Amino acid sequence: MNIEQLIEYLTNYEPFIKQVAAWHTIPAKEAEYALYPDNCDETIIAVYKNRGIEKLYTHQRSAYDAVQRKENIVVVTPTASGKTLCYNLPVLNHIVKHPDARALYLFPTKALSQDQLSELQEIIGFAGLSVKTYTFDGDTPQSARKAIRTAGNIVITNPDMLHSGILPHHTIWVKLFENLQYIVVDEIHTYKGVFGSHFANLMRRLKRICSFYGSNPQFICCSATIHNPKELAETIFELPFTIIDNNGAPRGKKHFVIYNPPVMDKALGIRASSIKEAAAIGSLCVKNNVSTIIFCRSRLRVEIIATYLKEKCNNYSVAAYRGGYLPNERRQIEKGLREKKINAVVSTNALELGIDIGMLDCAISVGYPGSIASLQQQSGRAGRRGAESLAIMVATSSPLDQYIAKHPHFVFENNPETANINPDNLLILMDHIKCAAFEIPFSTDELFTHHHLTTKEMLQYLASKNILKESGGKFHWMSDIYPANDISLRSASQDNVVIVHNDNHAEVIGQIDYPSAPTMIHDDAIYIHQGQQYYIDKLDWERKIAYCHDVESDYYTDAEEKTDIHVLEEFNNKSFSIATLSLGEVNVRTKAIMFKKIKFGSHENIGWGKINLPELEMHSTSVWCSFTDECVQQFEREEAGEVFIGLSYILRTIAPLYTLCDYGDIRVVFENLSHFTQRPTIFIYDAVPGGVGISERIFAIFGLIAQASKEVIAACTCTNGCPACIGPMITRTGIKEKIIALLEILHNEFEGQAGHILH
Repeated sequence: MNIEQLIEYLTNYEPFIKQVAAWHTIPAKEAEYALYPDNCDETIIAVYKNRGIEKLYTHQRSAYDAVQRKENIVVVTPTASGKTLCYNLPVLNHIVKHPDARALYLFPTKALSQDQLSELQEIIGFAGLSVKTYTFDGDTPQSARKAIRTAGNIVITNPDMLHSGILPHHTIWVKLFENLQYIVVDEIHTYKGVFGSHFANLMRRLKRICSFYGSNPQFICCSATIHNPKELAETIFELPFTIIDNNGAPRGKKHFVIYNPPVMDKALGIRASSIKEAAAIGSLCVKNNVSTIIFCRSRLRVEIIATYLKEKCNNYSVAAYRGGYLPNERRQIEKGLREKKINAVVSTNALELGIDIGMLDCAISVGYPGSIASLQQQSGRAGRRGAESLAIMVATSSPLDQYIAKHPHFVFENNPETANINPDNLLILMDHIKCAAFEIPFSTDELFTHHHLTTKEMLQYLASKNILKESGGKFHWMSDIYPANDISLRSASQDNVVIVHNDNHAEVIGQIDYPSAPTMIHDDAIYIHQGQQYYIDKLDWERKIAYCHDVESDYYTDAEEKTDIHVLEEFNNKSFSIATLSLGEVNVRTKAIMFKKIKFGSHENIGWGKINLPELEMHSTSVWCSFTDECVQQFEREEAGEVFIGLSYILRTIAPLYTLCDYGDIRVVFENLSHFTQRPTIFIYDAVPGGVGISERIFAIFGLIAQASKEVIAACTCTNGCPACIGPMITRTGIKEKIIALLEILHNEFEGQAGHILH
């Protein structure tokens, strides 16, 4: 059965079609072409024509022409629309004519860098050009590094290597920086939140070093579809940009389905497991030879669905793919997909990016991935190269997913989200001013940010701590510490915890980032890797090593955390009849306290255990809503807690829709008696150190979030509350109505303060 036959079958398959909340068909689109430019090297054009590219797509020609006009560009077209040619063609053409010229390619992951190297070397080889192209990352052997620094026309790397391996050692990269003509940045939509804020400062450092060596490179950027690509590029690079979005690539017919699992208990609003439903749909695809990718929002879900798929499709090749796998393991999976040796892959959002994994027919997303842009990226993994394709979002029981199932126009008709960054986050800025001072001394009047006072105050503060020394009108680096090594661009922690086999400590199973370790690889946890189960015998927290042995278990483990919040400073507040809404800085302490044993298949809880590990601490920004005594007194003592817990639950799941952030970018904690307010208080805080502006946006549009939350609860068919509205922990009757009444008041009193901000 091919994909067209499977789509036809599903439209008539009663158990499937009756759970379809929406079936949206995007028609096929013909290609729009343009001729190759007259001033482009004939040898390069001949190679592309030999590869079947007789003409350019319109956006490819527009990109080439804009680069020739010396404009910085950002190309925004869908997945698999030929964005790579938009930068390779002008860069190769320039280097052929100017052999001393250099280009720097930046990709967010090593896998994308390796893809790009293969593509470039193939073109250069067929054309017989003497354009030296290399990747420079942590895997590059020492013996090759000198040649790359001196002879590399095109150096392909990633932000982390630029941050710690190139910029701090710019004096041995003189050839690159003196002759740097182009900086290519692919997938710029990934540079949002904390990673994007770090990346913008990294670009400030890069431009500062280029200026030191007398070069002024052009930026060529590519992005998936987001709402503000030009604004994001101009914020990151602090330069004017031209947007190229006249997509000329063809598109096959795409079917986008929102599938809502059947209700198993109407009174409680409990639906069938999205994990099991996705595995069942996935196995139907695999057994009918439809190549499939299944996206999940957590590593644990990836392994559980991969386990179920392997059981259902034991004659087919199924792989799991996620962070924590070793690089060679990931490359093997990517190769297996390209060569069609793997029938299905279950992945976190790691495979959203443009890594070449060949042509897939069906993409299944288990739950809303947190943004429309991300959902479009995942669905774009199916139907590459113009073929008909199928994308299915299997809704979970969360209010967010149920809201989308009842309002499918939200994802079909709305624009993708705005990507937000805050380059002037003080914690991030301080990190990069240290790195920049190590690289080149600061002049006393030099600006690193647009704010003169901020730069000067930070330099003076570092001098007062004897990290810098002011001398001869400059601030010089004084510390013995090498700053870039201690600063992670992607998270609050640079550290990983390594998982090794108990019988052979040299056998590394995988690795986990430091903040995730307490909930994933605590003592007695079941760690799943490619469907193989491992029992964690001991987590050595000090040495950052977890020891494990193979096991065959009929359950997996799921940990719970306890969070304490202390307000450090209140920046702003608004008082209303039932509550006060505040914005400020908080200290967040999180500790894993226990784990549950969940049985495979039935997903019932069959036991629990304690976790004894240190707490993790961070500072962030938060908005908090504290309720007045009069508000609390209208509820019976026993029901007040359930009202506020239910209210916290719905706010947690609806806020990401209206703050245009990923679901994991915020956290919510309810305190029955807050240390700071001495009242019942709901805290909603940025889940990254220092915050990236999400709390400020919630503070501004809280009334709009309250209105949407009220609509979701009112539309839910359950009796007393359920996972699709106010959560699974509510037991008393009447709680739903009381939460709706609270939200009604909050919305009415905030009305008119935020609508213009969103639009």
